[in-house]
Amino acid sequence: MPLFAAAVTLGLFSPSSSAATRFTLERIVAVVNDDVITRTELEERVRIIRQQLMDRRTPMPPDAILKRQVLERMIIASLELQLAAKVGIRVDDVMLNRALKQIAAQNNLTLARFREVLEEDGFDFAQFREDIRKELITNRLRQRQVRDRTTVTEQEIDTFLANQRAQGKGNEEYHLGHILIAVPETADADTLRAARAKAEAVVAGLRAGADFERMAITRSDGRQALEGGDLGWRKAAEIPSLFVEPLDRMAPGDISDPIRSPSGYHIIKLLDRRTSERHLVTQTLARHILIRPSELHPEAEVEMELSRLRERILAGEDFGALAREYSQDPKSAAEDGSLGWVKPGDLVPPFEAAMNRIAEGEISPPFQTNFGWHIVQVEQRRRIDDTDRFIRQQARRQILERKVEEATEAWLHRLRDEAYVENRLDSAPS
Repeated sequence: MPLFAAAVTLGLFSPSSSAATRFTLERIVAVVNDDVITRTELEERVRIIRQQLMDRRTPMPPDAILKRQVLERMIIASLELQLAAKVGIRVDDVMLNRALKQIAAQNNLTLARFREVLEEDGFDFAQFREDIRKELITNRLRQRQVRDRTTVTEQEIDTFLANQRAQGKGNEEYHLGHILIAVPETADADTLRAARAKAEAVVAGLRAGADFERMAITRSDGRQALEGGDLGWRKAAEIPSLFVEPLDRMAPGDISDPIRSPSGYHIIKLLDRRTSERHLVTQTLARHILIRPSELHPEAEVEMELSRLRERILAGEDFGALAREYSQDPKSAAEDGSLGWVKPGDLVPPFEAAMNRIAEGEISPPFQTNFGWHIVQVEQRRRIDDTDRFIRQQARRQILERKVEEATEAWLHRLRDEAYVENRLDSAPS
């Protein structure tokens, strides 16, 4: 049963115990600064990745190539975890348990049932739990090292949208495949020529009919290699800028020539393209009454008080008058409790969920958010064309994602180049 719909990446992490404390009799396949990766760890990760490839019906690469790909991922993961430990990034059990419950819920399972299914599929839950902890740590590290340092200005959005309109591509999306032939930042001329020749050979093979997924798994150094190089559907702004010009000349199914970047030579395949539609949203005109618990006014009493206010409104008293008298949200209380017209994402999720459960004219039972306890009334709903605001919001997100992806690729490249890595896979006895 394929789980992991929450984009959980299994099989990337190796235990982070130091080389000095690892069982010395185990065969070491890589030394990564102060860490080691053993053959046992590698074989277990390869087993997991192999099962995932089978579940996706992805062509299976030769065993030696798969091991090299998985080991390189484990090396990068080890470097990230070592840096995270150095800068003090931690994930406690509360955060970890919350993430596990979310993963289970996204698979429509309770956490207990999720654990059972994992174990039925041959996964060790304790190891899975630690893998998720490490993934959360890595995500927080990348957030700190890359995303938090990446900004998008209004001018960048204006320029991007103007370019999109000029090219007639404002609503276009692309489904891309990607292969990277990596080169070190300090590569000499001979290394560059060899990498270019390798990339050209890959292009020739693909144009002659070779399977792209299999080629990506066996040849690509990109982060999506083990996913067959699939980058998914992307808006134009989410595509690395150096890919945009070649895409202008490509039809679905086409393979690009090798594209040079500081990371190496890229090969892209345009799998498909499509045009997105207008964006309509439901706005809600709502009003509420907020009461905050305190030491003198505990939560149970607050909930009962709001229930009584709700009954008074249902019996005919004016919502606005009671909001002015009782609500502890000063801004809305002055407006008879009105929040005005709100759209998805304007309110905190628990409030939005409670509001969306009731029909026009209804008043919710008391419910809790991080602000306190509320009752809410939906006065009216309407559908509006939110395309212009949505386009700017999407443009900002797409530009940010593109910049973050490019910056992450460069950061990981530097992290790898600056580390002490001894790859013993080819020399380690089987």
